[in-house]
Amino acid sequence: MAAPVIMVHGAFCGDWTFEGFKAPFAAAGHPVIHPALRGHGAEDAASSVVGVSMLDYAADIADLCRRQSEPPFLVGHSMGGLVSLLAARRAPVAGLVLLAPSPPWGVAGWSLEEGVTAFGLHLLGPFWSQAVSPDRNLMLRYSLDRLPAGARRPILERLRPESGRALWETLNWWLDPMMTTSLGGQTAAPALVMVGERDVVHPPATARLTAERIGGELQVLEGMSHWLPGEPGWRAVADQALGWMRAQAGTAA
Repeated sequence: MAAPVIMVHGAFCGDWTFEGFKAPFAAAGHPVIHPALRGHGAEDAASSVVGVSMLDYAADIADLCRRQSEPPFLVGHSMGGLVSLLAARRAPVAGLVLLAPSPPWGVAGWSLEEGVTAFGLHLLGPFWSQAVSPDRNLMLRYSLDRLPAGARRPILERLRPESGRALWETLNWWLDPMMTTSLGGQTAAPALVMVGERDVVHPPATARLTAERIGGELQVLEGMSHWLPGEPGWRAVADQALGWMRAQAGTAA
């Protein structure tokens, strides 16, 4: 049996992010797990994410990694990519596939949208101590922009509040004296960073800096935007990730 695959969703989302995306991995023989991050379950109260740190998310995923029969591959989308990077420093993993990942401490964003998001949070007041509600208009404009209209509403209806603390640690890292999302250099596990050519949430320039920081490979996906696990063309993204995973398994053998 192929190595387990753990898929980690991004901010405001849940385990449903990978409902379709997991299929090619399962068909290739990988046991696939796609948990809801702490406080992101459909039945969780909005207040469940208050005070939750990126390190809490990472600790939960690292614990899940250690409970597998062998080191798994981590597939993380957006903020889930950064959670995966942090988890990989706490538990053995076979490799990392990072889909439009949030950058770690020290990697500055390159787009206007990244800056607006980071500073716009401060309009909420002490957001780091709150459960931050999803901005569906931003989601539509920047994340779900390539989805057919009929496919957008089911996603918008399932969005969850996000931990203000985790958002602060991720988006305002220069204000974080604890350097919560610092990686301390390159990762021990092989890593593939995949980013859409049209992504403005975490654009190719930012993804390139992230790949350089961790010593990973970068693939810029022509015509793609931010919702890589589900926008048109997602199957090709999954196939490229699977091909890379097979190459890593062959190298390890």
